[in-house]
Amino acid sequence: MTPTPEQWNQFVRQHPHATPLQLAAWAELKGAFGWQSTLAAVMEDGAIVGGAQILFRKLPIGKLAYIPYAPLTDWHDLDLTKRVFAEIHQTTRQQGAAFLKVEAGIGIDPKYLEEHGFQLSTQTVQPPNTMLIDLADDDTMLKRMNQGTRRNIRKSDKFEVSIREGSRADVDSFNAMLDETGNRQAFGVHAADYYEKAYDLFVPSGDAVLLIASYEQTDLAGIFVFKIGQGAWYLYGASRNIERKRMASFGVQWAGIQWARDHGCTVYDMVGIPDADEDTLEAQFQDRDDGLWGVYRFKRGWGGRVARSVGAWDYVYNPIIYRLYNFALRVRG
Repeated sequence: MTPTPEQWNQFVRQHPHATPLQLAAWAELKGAFGWQSTLAAVMEDGAIVGGAQILFRKLPIGKLAYIPYAPLTDWHDLDLTKRVFAEIHQTTRQQGAAFLKVEAGIGIDPKYLEEHGFQLSTQTVQPPNTMLIDLADDDTMLKRMNQGTRRNIRKSDKFEVSIREGSRADVDSFNAMLDETGNRQAFGVHAADYYEKAYDLFVPSGDAVLLIASYEQTDLAGIFVFKIGQGAWYLYGASRNIERKRMASFGVQWAGIQWARDHGCTVYDMVGIPDADEDTLEAQFQDRDDGLWGVYRFKRGWGGRVARSVGAWDYVYNPIIYRLYNFALRVRG
């Protein structure tokens, strides 16, 4: 069945595996940038008991269906999960998808996906590896951090970096800082109106905050932090090339962690580190700058723990289009 967005949001907010990427606002955000979406849910006595928000994107041939951090189900309830996937497959087939990509999230046993006909994919959308910070009082969290991170937080305060909750007008400043960050670290960023739309959809509702660090009227760093239930996610961050000795990125990140804790969250997800085991991460982080290795040097100091999601899994409806899609990925590298 297809619930209303209001019904779906109510279900997502109370689910133990809820993430912002399953809220209706996320589908609206992606819908402004080329994606379509629909909901597939199993309902009992008028209440949703399982389902997923599905995103669709047209390919040169056919269409891709994608589910981020879902389906939301009780994976131990085999009958319910079977019904949820049946509803999802019916919906994706009706939409003409050639295949379905699912990234179910952290703590999901791969056997559940295998049992439902999925195959492990070589292409992920969300970084499968992350750092999770267990939130607590300030002293406890500071003790978990490495010495350099604690020192840089103190420097940010000593060098008079101020932190504020950003207004809609501050998104322009964030975008300018993000352009500098992308050029400095050689990674792509969304268009400016993407972050404007994200602010409009998530910040006024209380599901996110934009934090800005500044010194003497000059903005130096900013982050978007999203929350739902007891979880918080650091999804976007940016910093200027100037005044880097003031450690504004550390000050604003510490403020984000405190904001999440003060709003009832128990876990802070730093979202995205290299897809490697802990031994490899620790052996190579000082020497590598490719991919996510540069940001790992920053994130490792905050006293978090490495966690890996189940990764990306594909369910194929049209084998020919699926093979062509994977061939194109290999050609593009």
